[in-house]
Amino acid sequence: MSQIASIPVKAPDGSDTDLSNYAGKVLLIVNVASQCGFTPQYTGLEALHRNYGDRGFEVLGFPCNQFGEQEPGDADEIANFCSLTYDVTFPVYGKVEVNGPDAAPLYRYLKKAAPGLFGTEGIKWNFTKFLIDRDGQVVERYAPQTKPEDIAKDIEKLL
Repeated sequence: MSQIASIPVKAPDGSDTDLSNYAGKVLLIVNVASQCGFTPQYTGLEALHRNYGDRGFEVLGFPCNQFGEQEPGDADEIANFCSLTYDVTFPVYGKVEVNGPDAAPLYRYLKKAAPGLFGTEGIKWNFTKFLIDRDGQVVERYAPQTKPEDIAKDIEKLL
């Protein structure tokens, strides 16, 4: 896996880690929130995780509170919500900022590698998705309204 494997991220407990455990896997990285109109996408994300996990695919969730303060909880509250409400089994990391001067290094990398419409780098809302190939390259950026099931064909091409 390329540079993405060594980018520092925060585990739910706040400790420092990276994505090296996912070397050689196809990833879908998503900024998530518990109180968003797109929150029901957790169901589709979990379905992708379960359908393709045994073939080398992982969904990675990164909670973000930058859009309408729709992820106000702490790590335990977020984990409980994901587990109890949507039976989420994919990894949900520590809360991040995706825009601005305090944007997480992972999101600075993703936005630069796959700009949005008209070349803009900023994340517009929760549930923006980035598809990463087995070599750690960003293949595609999907808008929040893109349903997880609509990404399945792109995932299959990479597996």
